[in-house]
Amino acid sequence: MPEVSQLIDKYNKSVPRYTSYPTVPFWKDWDTNYAWKNTFKQRLNSINTADTGLSIYLHLPFCESLCTYCACNKRITTNHAVEERYILAILKEWQLYKDLLAEAPIIQSIHLGGGTPTFFSPENLKKIIEGILSGATLADEYSFSIEGHPNNTTEEHLQTLYNLGFRRISYGVQDNDPVVQKAINRIQPIENVRKATELARKIGFTSVNFDLIYGLPFQTLEGMQETIRQTVELQPDRVAFYSYAHVPWKQKVQRLFDENDLPEASLKSQLYNTGKRLFAEAGYTDIGMDHFSLPSDELYRARENGSLHRNFMGYTDTNCTALIGLGVSAISDIGVAYAQNHKELESYYRCIEANELPVNKGYFMDEEDLVFKQYILQTICKGHTDFLNVYKDLLSEYSLPLLKDMAKDGLLELTDNSLTVTKLGFHFVRNICKAFDMKWLKDETGMVGFSKAV
Repeated sequence: MPEVSQLIDKYNKSVPRYTSYPTVPFWKDWDTNYAWKNTFKQRLNSINTADTGLSIYLHLPFCESLCTYCACNKRITTNHAVEERYILAILKEWQLYKDLLAEAPIIQSIHLGGGTPTFFSPENLKKIIEGILSGATLADEYSFSIEGHPNNTTEEHLQTLYNLGFRRISYGVQDNDPVVQKAINRIQPIENVRKATELARKIGFTSVNFDLIYGLPFQTLEGMQETIRQTVELQPDRVAFYSYAHVPWKQKVQRLFDENDLPEASLKSQLYNTGKRLFAEAGYTDIGMDHFSLPSDELYRARENGSLHRNFMGYTDTNCTALIGLGVSAISDIGVAYAQNHKELESYYRCIEANELPVNKGYFMDEEDLVFKQYILQTICKGHTDFLNVYKDLLSEYSLPLLKDMAKDGLLELTDNSLTVTKLGFHFVRNICKAFDMKWLKDETGMVGFSKAV
């Protein structure tokens, strides 16, 4: 069996993160195809939210400063007057969706992402949520969550959100090393992280998540150890430990630091393994790619009972009938189709003002897509998938040769009817999922636009 260093060299290729299948770059342009938009609207009319409820993602894109590592859709401004127009647009977009649904929606979850959702004032966040809930019904067991910036999340923010039903908050920490923070333009003293965490718990939030990133410029093993030590000291219920996605061809802001300052692949792998070891020693369970949680958290319970799911926000313990994305660049998933809104704020506003859904690209899945999507989701969420008695010729021709090679490398156990990821293989789970991506990634040219697996 190859050494780990050899496996890193072999599998450190550009591979999707598989928050969807097919992945976004392969979706179709809907701007000039009104038939596809109309078909999407018709599919919306058939959604039944009575069983599992509806999940809503709101993209709030504004930030006061530019973080140079960030690949999210954002608009940098210190002018908070922009909040009002954006709120009106989001609520109008939501009304357009409600008009297309066959019945009043039952909402199971709401997630506010960004950008920086806590850029918005507490009063305006209240206005957004109350507007979303108007004319809708809450599921018996609903879940509201928000992404917050430790530097600007106030007690008033947290109390307002708690009163609205929010119980989960995720803080973007990234790294506590001042040298790294300066390089990525994210100056954030650990005291601010501690205060924001303690305030959330004092008010009654039951789940606090930290986002950390490995692979950032100037990161060292010593610095990572200190960041993890400070993190486990605050005992977040969950930690998302992301691999830095260096995609300067898509995000020009990532060109603002020298690529020579990024950790090379073997060091990046050591950073991850160091974090993984320290989290395990502190009582955290490795949920799957990127995510760790304490046994008391719902994400852990979802992993244990087999209900763990993955969507555009990463791993989640909720799997609704449909996910409706509201706001600029937001993505909707209605089970058989994906749709993404315009990425430019001005184009988004133009559609809303014309009383038109602001979707400009999407994809309708056929039976083959749904089968291979199931293989990918089960592999990445459960570490196991059973092969169905359909499309076996495609599985044999494309997927199995790749999977057999990975089995020789110790990344998985393969039978005639199933696949099981090994402990070693979870570090390369994106590569394993790529073996099922037979329609889009048959050759290396299709993988150019994605970040490296390690």
